[in-house]
Amino acid sequence: MATLEFFYDFTSPYSYLASTRVEDLARRTGAALRWRPFLLGGVFKATGNRAPIEVQAKGKNMFLDLQRWATRLGVPYRWPPVFPVPSILALRAALAADGEGLVVPFTHAVYRAVWAEGREIGTPEQLVPVLDAAGLDGPRLVAAAPAMKEALIRQTQEAVDRGAFGAPAFFVGEELFTGNDRMDFVEEALRRGRP
Repeated sequence: MATLEFFYDFTSPYSYLASTRVEDLARRTGAALRWRPFLLGGVFKATGNRAPIEVQAKGKNMFLDLQRWATRLGVPYRWPPVFPVPSILALRAALAADGEGLVVPFTHAVYRAVWAEGREIGTPEQLVPVLDAAGLDGPRLVAAAPAMKEALIRQTQEAVDRGAFGAPAFFVGEELFTGNDRMDFVEEALRRGRP
C-alpha cells in the first residue's frame, strides 16, 4: 500500500483547503495517509522562501484565489482575525494528539476554528475550547504541547531535508508535491505506485 504524507501548518490557508479533501484522495487511491504537522515559518526560514502575502502582487491575488477555491470545493472560508496565525501551540498539541491517534479530529477542529469560524488559537485560553467542542480533552492536549517542542523541530527539519519549501507539502515516497493545486498530481503518483 502506498503512503501519502501530508505536511501542513494551521497558518496555511491552502493547507486548510487540502485538509478538506486529502482523506477522500487517500480513500480513492487506497493510500495510507499520514498527517504531519510542521512549522511553515521554520520551512521558510530554512529555505529562504517567503509567504505569498509578503509579496504584494501575490498577496493581492491570494485573497481572490482562496475564495475561488473555497467556492469550488464547497467549504466554508473566512480570513482569520490574526494573520499569520500563531500556530506553534496548536502544532505542538497536534503532535501530542498524534501520539494518541487523535491528530485527524484535532486537525479538522483547529482548521475549522481558524479558517471557517474566524477564531484565534494562539493561546491555551483560545485553543482549549476549540478542542473541547470537538470532543477532545483540550486541557490535557494543550498541557502536553511544551513537551512536543523538539518533535516539531525535527518534523519540520525532516520536511526541509526532503525538499519541502512551502505548504501544503505532500510526499509519495520521496516525490514531493507542493500546493493545494497539485493534488491531481498526487493522485496520479499514488495510482502509479499501486501494486
